[in-house]
Amino acid sequence: MGGDYAPRAPIAGALHALGALPPEHHIELVGQTAVIERELDALLRDELAALAHVRSRLSIVEAPDVIEMTDSPRVAMRAKPNSSMVVGIRRVAEGLAHGFVSAGNTGAQMAASLMLLKLHEGLKRPAIGTLFPTAAQPILVLDVGANVDCAADELVQFARIGTVYARALLGRDNPAVGLLSIGEEAEKGNLVVKEAHQRLLGAGLNFLGNVEGRDLPRGHCDRGAIDVVVCDGFTGNVLLKFYESIGPMLIGKVSKVANLDPRKVAASLTELDVDEYGGAPLLGVRGVSIISHGKSSPKAIMNAIHQALRAVESGMTDEIGLQLAASLPSLTPDSERAS
Repeated sequence: MGGDYAPRAPIAGALHALGALPPEHHIELVGQTAVIERELDALLRDELAALAHVRSRLSIVEAPDVIEMTDSPRVAMRAKPNSSMVVGIRRVAEGLAHGFVSAGNTGAQMAASLMLLKLHEGLKRPAIGTLFPTAAQPILVLDVGANVDCAADELVQFARIGTVYARALLGRDNPAVGLLSIGEEAEKGNLVVKEAHQRLLGAGLNFLGNVEGRDLPRGHCDRGAIDVVVCDGFTGNVLLKFYESIGPMLIGKVSKVANLDPRKVAASLTELDVDEYGGAPLLGVRGVSIISHGKSSPKAIMNAIHQALRAVESGMTDEIGLQLAASLPSLTPDSERAS
């Protein structure tokens, strides 16, 4: 029920996702039943009639409350306990669903995920990780908005969970981590970045050292290819919003100079389309919670659902818990504790 184009875009995205997935997969649409049924019937009657065969793999879970994009996360959690956000994440926490995807209120999704899914033991904060297109292969940047200010040890933890993501979902055997700064030298940056640099040197990760903003579009620095970039959420969110504006600008410029149809240029530059990546996982919570952009299209929702599926099938969240436990000797992995 959240996002600028809800409920149409989430419902259409779910239909497209099911159309591309094997028949054993099932999607729940969480929200106001009457509204969802009306929109679903309209879509299957008109523009998405070809996907009518997947209707039996969709079910609706009633959630009468709606958290608006302008609602304060804490107030929304207390005042709207039966929202689609809370009900959906609770189903993941209770083992009734494998993952949750939303284009709604980011703060509310973070708050509900923290309250219901909980953080892995030893982790101080979660991080939002987003894939950035590059001239080479995509790189994971975290945090891009969950934490405005970060301590040095938190940046090290982000590097650990980012490494697990890059290995599990991107297939990078030995992910290379860069620390975003204003220069590649260890002494460059603010106090937190300089301390984080020293800690990362002894963290047992494939740490490349500091990387600069200009290294991200290339996908590599002078010391090799980059897989993961770590920064605080303030810097990461500014970087993300800037990055999102580059694609439309380039498409417009190229179209004008070459006298081409912008749609054809956009089709040839799909790696600059933010909808290709769908959403960003909230990394560090004990479950799959994918945060999509408020302006997500059906294509973006579809790709976010596929991303959630890959996260579940890869066992990414369990691996994050194991890696954190291994880095903090005082902790025992969940699997060992349960046995």
